[in-house]
Amino acid sequence: MQRVTISLDEALLAAIDERVGLHGYQGRSEAIRDLLRTGLLEPEQGDPDGSCVATLSYVYDHGTRELSKRLNTAFHEHHDLTLSTLHVHLDQGKCMEVSVLKGTVGEVSELARHVMAERGVRHGNAQIIPLDGAAQGFKNA
Repeated sequence: MQRVTISLDEALLAAIDERVGLHGYQGRSEAIRDLLRTGLLEPEQGDPDGSCVATLSYVYDHGTRELSKRLNTAFHEHHDLTLSTLHVHLDQGKCMEVSVLKGTVGEVSELARHVMAERGVRHGNAQIIPLDGAAQGFKNA
């Protein structure tokens, strides 16, 4: 096993500590490993070239330097995928956006991963619904 050092803000660390207590983990490392396994082992579903609709929702820190500009640029570069966006001011520093997207599974997944990986985006989730073949079901990105 290898040791990795990461930086976490106090709120995220508190959430991990709460999870450790609620789920009975031996410590933070085991809780974080479990969370990583869940995220990394999630199967990719749907043909990357198949059509889909999706919702991309995320909360971000409005004060993060240049974040609003980077998010705006990302969506303008993928303007053909966006059907609608809702922007909500949660408090003085946090905003939530929900975008309805339509395109290929690959394009929508790429945009979702890009947005959620931006520094300052705190929570993100994409619900991708493939339109080609009803048996494919839902996918979390």
